Amino acid sequence: MRILIVSDTHKKHDNLKRVLDRQRDIDLMVHLGDSEGYEDYIAELAGCPLEIVSGNNDFFSGLEREKEVEIGKYKALLTHGHYYYVAMGVEDLKKEAVGRGMDIVMFGHTHRPLLEYSRGIVTVNPGSISFPRQEGRRPSYALMEIDAEGEAHFSIEYL
Repeated sequence: MRILIVSDTHKKHDNLKRVLDRQRDIDLMVHLGDSEGYEDYIAELAGCPLEIVSGNNDFFSGLEREKEVEIGKYKALLTHGHYYYVAMGVEDLKKEAVGRGMDIVMFGHTHRPLLEYSRGIVTVNPGSISFPRQEGRRPSYALMEIDAEGEAHFSIEYL
């Protein structure tokens, strides 16, 4: 099973199209907010099931603030992250995820990729494919692949 994880597209979809051309055979796409009203368009582009949450720029959106989903044998918390003040650090978010019994927490908002294994939880931020803020400012996204034994493997990818 292959899961594409993106965030913070902010109405700029050219790089999302490039990623989808590059990463074929996606079984699920996760969008972690700031789709800015384009969730239906993003779902159409994805061509597979889409899990999407609202971000701080999704004004008047009917999207959920966060979701708890099962991906394979894993429980994942999906959130944009701004309600957990992730720009100041991810400890509050990790505590919340651990408290809810999650295996994975995925968030966006900072536009900086992060892949961290600690406290029995995987913390993933795909960065932004539209407005990256990390050193080098390369558009980024994440992949989660579940192997034949049901084990998850994560990577941060760059355009």
